[in-house]
Amino acid sequence: MPIEILMPALSPTMKEGNLAKWVKKEGDKIKAGEVIAEIETDKATMEVEAVDEGTLGKILIAEGTENVAVNSCIALILNDGEDKKSLENYVSANASKKVEEVKKVEEIKSTPIVDNSVSATQNSTKNSSIDTSIVKASPLAKRIAKEEGVVLSQIAGSGPHGRIIKDDVLGFVKNGGSRQGVVHRNPQEFYAVKNNNVRKVIAKRLLESKQTVPHFYLSCEFKIDKLNELRSALNEVAELDESGNPSYKISVNDLIIKATAMALKKVPEANSSWSDEAILIYNNIDISMAVAIDGGLITPIIKNADQKSIQDISKESKQLAKKAREGKLAPEEFQGGTFSISNLGMFGIDNFSAIVNPPQSCILAVARAVEKPIVEHGQIKIGHMMNVTLSCDHRVVDGAIGAEFLKALRRYIEHPILNIL
Repeated sequence: MPIEILMPALSPTMKEGNLAKWVKKEGDKIKAGEVIAEIETDKATMEVEAVDEGTLGKILIAEGTENVAVNSCIALILNDGEDKKSLENYVSANASKKVEEVKKVEEIKSTPIVDNSVSATQNSTKNSSIDTSIVKASPLAKRIAKEEGVVLSQIAGSGPHGRIIKDDVLGFVKNGGSRQGVVHRNPQEFYAVKNNNVRKVIAKRLLESKQTVPHFYLSCEFKIDKLNELRSALNEVAELDESGNPSYKISVNDLIIKATAMALKKVPEANSSWSDEAILIYNNIDISMAVAIDGGLITPIIKNADQKSIQDISKESKQLAKKAREGKLAPEEFQGGTFSISNLGMFGIDNFSAIVNPPQSCILAVARAVEKPIVEHGQIKIGHMMNVTLSCDHRVVDGAIGAEFLKALRRYIEHPILNIL
């Protein structure tokens, strides 16, 4: 005798569900525990496992069928040795009960009713029009559409017989589908990103800096048209390596590093740090450049930057930045430094102030270059202007020293040929 596969109750409150998909087809061998179908409820799509072994003899409920009652027979399994002919006239016990119920309903419908015949006809017509306008969608798709404020009739279904499924609704919303003014609040208020050691060290040092270092700030704008021209000229004459690529590619930041080093050579008091016994003025100019890495930032050092060519600075800065992002910097490559530069121009920042990196006394914050009208010799011209802000430790560098440094820096930025003479 064939074994019945019944529509399972996947939750205590489930009364019906949609038969979304048959994983097995008629004639397939089935083992206990194998997934044979997928059922959709109003909460989820769940897999149905076989509890008996045999051959899937006949599928009674086609995939895509909605509102299938719990415990109704959806398929039949043939035991070993059973012939498929035994399925031809098979009627399940549940099906027999349904036949009786249908007969009773038909008898009631066939009973003539004189009163309210007009209203009954109107209701019949009304119900017919409603049925034709119903959109086929899974319960889960309907729930998501309601939460997202989406009109189902605007969505094309990709499920069986054009039925709208969960992915159709989610895809519609993701692609900017129209909503009905519904505000969707994420039930997860936040998520936590664990602090790594780099972030902890950064937090500790910056907190100490703001608490113990008396900061003050000096800002000004530099015209960088000649700087851009020098950069283009140097890149044009770059020799090719064995692979046919330029041996270097100079950036604006490379030129700023060189100009800063030259300005510190002119104003060594800005290349300094504080101690309780004395102010330390460094004899070597080692520029720390801020590099963003996963989980924070690090400051690899261009040592003796005043003595190196722009081409050498360019090559070294790129190598150090690459090693920083790969986490391969040696301690001596990022520990120390006498002056720091933080450049956020590539992120479109117009102006910002950086925090001093102790024990150094200064850090230069570099913003983006903006094309704007400027006045030169009584005439209005268009120039590329770049804003910089010098953050200083007031215990070491007072306003006059900071101003002298920026004056020297302006000269090397606006007349960059001095950097290679």
